[in-house]
Parts: sequence; structure tokens; C-alpha cells
Amino acid sequence: MTPPLSRERLLAAAMSIVDEEGAEALTMRALAGRVDRQVSSLYNHVSGRTELIELMRAKVVERIDVRAFSTKAWDVALGEWARSYLMAFAQHPHLIRLLATTPIRDESTLAMYNEVVRALTEAGWAAGESIAVLRTVEAHVLGSALDIVAPGNMLDAAAVPEELPALRAALAVEHHSAGAAEAAFDLGLTALIAGLRERNGAPSA
Repeated sequence: MTPPLSRERLLAAAMSIVDEEGAEALTMRALAGRVDRQVSSLYNHVSGRTELIELMRAKVVERIDVRAFSTKAWDVALGEWARSYLMAFAQHPHLIRLLATTPIRDESTLAMYNEVVRALTEAGWAAGESIAVLRTVEAHVLGSALDIVAPGNMLDAAAVPEELPALRAALAVEHHSAGAAEAAFDLGLTALIAGLRERNGAPSA
């Protein structure tokens, strides 16, 4: 017996399509096929693809923790938020380009951003700069999420000519290092926050 249709079932099916086939595969027709319904029946539960995208955005944001911004220094909280953000999106890498290129209407996402900006402005960042800080960290997170799920042979020492020995040697060392992408994320985040701390005039941690 086919399960009854609901927004929750449509959301789960939509995320499965994107996870398995990529963002371009998400159409109302494809979704109808996934849940074994006519396209017209979907509109009893969602208004269309745009609403589905925002529902997926909200689902991912549920996993991003902003609690540290209420209890810890802005730079520590920023690091914890970034790591939480990374883990949430690393599970759904095909959503990154879709969500990063779609206007944000989801209130839970806006509330998350508000909490980050609130903490930054209370820590002395100018309003405009607080948005720049948020965007900068977010860009590092999303790029790192893609790096973590990228094929391991994207940059392979064996494919580098012998005339480029420095790169070959470095890649050979990295190849034997577990969690190279995660290590790169941590290195970048540490450097990024150190630079932001200096710009803000806060003492080094």
C-alpha cells in the first residue's frame, strides 16, 4: 500500500532526488514519479519547486547549532558554528549550489543568520562588517563541504609531471594523511578566525 502523501514525505523524496541525482534532477514531475503520484496531487501539499527548496534549506539548518553565540565569545562561537554548518552540508553536498543560488525565504535560516549577526555586532563589529564576516565564514564552510565529499583523486600526485617536484612531493605526503580535507578546513578556519580577531581588535586566543 502506498503511504499517504504529506509535506514531510515530499521533502524526504525531494532530498533523496538531489542527494542521488543532483539539483538539476529535482522537478515536480520527477518528484511525482518518486512518490508514485500525479504531478497535480503534489500541489495540495507544496506550492512548487521554490517552496521545496526552502523546505530543504530549513531541514539542513535544523542541524546547524548556534547556541554558542549566546554563551561564548564571538570567535569561539563562530568556530563552533562553522564546524556544525560543515557537518550539516557535508551530508547533502548536491544541495550547496542549489541553496547558494536561490533567494533565502526560510525563516529558520534568517533566524540563524540573525543570531550570528547579533553576536558579532554586540562584540563590536559594525553592522555591515558583521554580514561580511558571516559571508566569509560561510563561503569557507561551503567550499570545504564540497572538498570533503570530492573524489580522492581530484588532485593526484601520479598525474603531476616530474617537472613539478614540489607539488608531487606535497601531494604524496597528503595522500597518506587521513582526513586531509578536514585538516584543510580546520587550518583555513583557524587562520580565518585569527585574522578576524585581529581586525576586531580582540586579543589572541
